[in-house]
Amino acid sequence: MTDFGFELIATDGAARRGRVSTAHGVIDTPAFMPVGTAGTVKAMLPQSVAGTGAQIVLGNTYHLMLRPGAERVHKLGGLHKFMDWPGPILTDSGGFQVMSLSEIRKITEDGVRFRSHIDGSYHTLTPERSIEIQNLLDADITMAFDECTPYPATEKQARDSMELSMRWAKRSKDAFEDRPGYGLFGIVQGSVYENQRLESAAALKEIGFHGYAVGGLAVGEGQQLMFDTLDYTCPALPADKPHYLMGVGKPGDIVGAVARGIDMFDCVLPTRSGRNGQAWTRRGPVNVKNARHAEDPRPLDAECPCPACTQFSRAYLNHLVKAGEILAMMLVTWHNLTYYQQLMADLRAAIEGGTFQAYLAQFNALQAEGDIEPL
Repeated sequence: MTDFGFELIATDGAARRGRVSTAHGVIDTPAFMPVGTAGTVKAMLPQSVAGTGAQIVLGNTYHLMLRPGAERVHKLGGLHKFMDWPGPILTDSGGFQVMSLSEIRKITEDGVRFRSHIDGSYHTLTPERSIEIQNLLDADITMAFDECTPYPATEKQARDSMELSMRWAKRSKDAFEDRPGYGLFGIVQGSVYENQRLESAAALKEIGFHGYAVGGLAVGEGQQLMFDTLDYTCPALPADKPHYLMGVGKPGDIVGAVARGIDMFDCVLPTRSGRNGQAWTRRGPVNVKNARHAEDPRPLDAECPCPACTQFSRAYLNHLVKAGEILAMMLVTWHNLTYYQQLMADLRAAIEGGTFQAYLAQFNALQAEGDIEPL
């Protein structure tokens, strides 16, 4: 079986073009991972997700442990078989959802005890249990269990949280079953404090991981503060390992993070927006519900190969969204995921071709120009 590994193919400034090898296939980077929270990318068939160009999807430890249960998924052949996704899967550790979704939770040195948002039942999630669940799910990339530091946080709050996450990272590494094609990523914390981010990165490097994620961003700090944090965090990460920015984001966030050395992304934005009638395009976001589209026979994006753009008009999409039709959610989600994968392919080509700065200028100009004029 293939060993888990990362190959750096090209660089252009800090931007990196690489390839991650896993037990279930390769991931070309920069890569965007559609979020399949509960074992499905909402409103999409697995083969449709693959058709957009996605090579890896994300599953969620918290949701899958509560329903249908990690042991059940394992008994049924693992998450790849269960959801009919033969490619790589990354699972998050569950830490973020415990903090954000649980009505009642108690954090101790051991882990987190919490009440399910589904039925109120009590559960305990520790670094060891999180790793066990991700193993049962058969995740190609397992994430270390951490506490996602809220924003804003005082320096003391951020330090206490970061240091707890580093102790949990060591326990996660000790619990991880090292096997060919499977990787474990550590997560850098420290809020927006440079000294804490650098300490966290150093602690993770000492433990040793297959990849390094930057957590605790895109939680309300704003784009510039996020970029500032990446400016000093990315150079502190091992250059020969993949860098993953968790929970990001808007296309402009992704492009700016790639420029700073990030390789992997995930976000619910393209799918959640799709279910709410918001399309992401080369010219920025488009609200399909707006009355200006009601009689527009043109496609959403004439250059997009997705079914929403090649088979249907803006007028039809506007009608579907206003009528609350399920097909609206499917088509706009399909479009958004296609756009995000095209964005990643364009970034890879620009880095490999040494034209990243020119691409960046073109991207920003089109986004600033905005949507095509109404008819």
